[in-house]
Amino acid sequence: MKRIPDNIKKEIEKLVKELNFHCYRYYVLDSPVISDEEYDRLFRHLKELEGRHNYILPDSPTQRVGAPPLDKFVKVKHKEPMLSLDNALSEDEVREFDQRVKRFIKSDEEITYTIEPKYDGLAIELTYRNGIFFRASTRGDGYEGEDVTRNIKTIKAVPLKIEEVKTPEEIDIRGEVYMDIEDFEALNREREAHRESLFANPRNAAAGSIRQLDSSITSSRKLHVACYGTGAVKGIDFKNQWELIRWLKEARFPVPLNVKRAQGIEEAISAFKEIEETRKDFPFETDGAVIKVNEFRLQQMLGVKTREPRWAIAYKFPAHQGTTIIREIGASVGRTGVITPVAFLEPVGIGGVIVSRSTLHNWDEIQRKDIRAGDTVVVERAGDVIPHVVTVVKEKRTGKEKHFPPPRRCPSCNSIVEREEGGVAYRCIGLNCPAQVQERIKHYASRAAMDIEGLGEKNVELLYSKRLISSFLDVYKLKKEDLLELPRFADKSASNLIEAIERSKQTTLVRFLYSLGILHVGEYSAKLLAMNFRRLEDLYNVKTENVMNIKQMGEKIASSTARFFSDRENLRTLDAMKSLGLKISNPDYKGKKKEKRVLDGLTFVITGTLPKPRKEVEDLIERMGGHVAGSVSKSTDYLLLGKDPGSKVKKATSLGVKTLSYEAFLLKMIQKRV
Repeated sequence: MKRIPDNIKKEIEKLVKELNFHCYRYYVLDSPVISDEEYDRLFRHLKELEGRHNYILPDSPTQRVGAPPLDKFVKVKHKEPMLSLDNALSEDEVREFDQRVKRFIKSDEEITYTIEPKYDGLAIELTYRNGIFFRASTRGDGYEGEDVTRNIKTIKAVPLKIEEVKTPEEIDIRGEVYMDIEDFEALNREREAHRESLFANPRNAAAGSIRQLDSSITSSRKLHVACYGTGAVKGIDFKNQWELIRWLKEARFPVPLNVKRAQGIEEAISAFKEIEETRKDFPFETDGAVIKVNEFRLQQMLGVKTREPRWAIAYKFPAHQGTTIIREIGASVGRTGVITPVAFLEPVGIGGVIVSRSTLHNWDEIQRKDIRAGDTVVVERAGDVIPHVVTVVKEKRTGKEKHFPPPRRCPSCNSIVEREEGGVAYRCIGLNCPAQVQERIKHYASRAAMDIEGLGEKNVELLYSKRLISSFLDVYKLKKEDLLELPRFADKSASNLIEAIERSKQTTLVRFLYSLGILHVGEYSAKLLAMNFRRLEDLYNVKTENVMNIKQMGEKIASSTARFFSDRENLRTLDAMKSLGLKISNPDYKGKKKEKRVLDGLTFVITGTLPKPRKEVEDLIERMGGHVAGSVSKSTDYLLLGKDPGSKVKKATSLGVKTLSYEAFLLKMIQKRV
């Protein structure tokens, strides 16, 4: 093997040390001393040297990038159990904890405590051997967790090497992985835009990110860690918690914000109150503070009871609750079509705020808690912000309370509502649902969909606010003169947008299917559909089983596709888009030429009263290969006349569309051609 020159080794070692220092300044201290551009230049130089000479140190920052996906997580046994904490909900309970500590160690002297915010995240253990990061594992059941080393390596605040302090032979450092509130909200907005399920809270987001088999996903999330304790330690002794925190800081580990030391329980309670008063300014979620006996010698004397240490307690912030009555229950449609039940309450003061409505989350939650309109309920402001129903006071029921069943139709647009397979959310599938039209149009115009340059997020919001677009159809009705009256639009930009819209009228079936934002139908699923269905109309009223016959198509995608194309309002919108000039080609079609059916390629519109139910006639036309549209256009082949036809006859005559009586339809088209 080729020998690496000493000067190259030294340069690589210097770069690693320098870059790790800058990571610490940026991600732990939030106080960078070089620009991002300078950091990137040094990082690229290190990566180039490592690649050329095949010399990579274990603590090199280049080793933080996502690795190939794992098949599964490996189990890891903790050398010392990762215990949970007992809770205290009042000052009296905290004082009782202090008395228990004193009784157990048989002392009346004041105990020294440390107090730190209780992070609402995922408990983690970081193992270092001879100062080098070796492994990371989750808490699991306290005795056995999962190896998440690859994922934790992507968190740049986690040191890959212990420096600047005495290095233990081996140490297990305990901490909490968490996500800041702002980053959590940004992640959920991104997931919402891609029609992915949302995380319930920052803790779930952090836990979900760490438990990814693909570490590149973890790397894309903004995760932090706060280190506050140890498990097994070999080769170094700490006398107390305060000394440990100081050592962690010197070793460049991120530690909890505002750790305080108190002499006696009353000082500890005062410190807790300071944390409670300032927590609104914390960037992360916290539901209390952890009070620990400072001296490790006393911690060892106190030991544990079952699964909880006797030397620590979690003092929770008081829950802000109130009791009131649900006047009625309604449903709210979100920007992605998810329908959420909402309780309208008799106004009640909770934590200094008047609360008059509360989320009920979903219908499974309503059923689980047996919530009914008219119920007396206990309401809590979760995190002092979002009110939710904690429980029903069933003793106060009168028998007049009413159940609120899941919706069958969207309360905003009356379209079909679907429930995701295996999920809890009910979702509106209406293309032109007012509650979600902005997000749908943004997706429709995006580059991977219809690629309408100039119709980005800000312009969609502007056009919607000026009532120029309220549906997909309105996009193709926009005129240049409409745009010139708006801010940000000059003659050139207005012309460019109109031209981009016109260009989008010539598209492929793959792009168009993806642009519709059908639940679970991404670019690949749209490609599979286009390969197996020649025309858009071939998907109208398609059955779930027909889609499932396509290789790699699962039941979720198939049922969602079938529901979308069975909604008559959606089909009317698609036909109207074609009448406005939309032309869809399908170069991806790979299917065999189908046996010609009687009405293949023919489009019918029905007017008047037929001898048979209209639905029965529509089904007959579609079985014979035809398509039934809602309105007459140039693409209509026949207007089928029933008794007392309406104004559609006049429009058909003006467009040169042939008319056909119901009897002639049966005799000439069906019976003679069968």
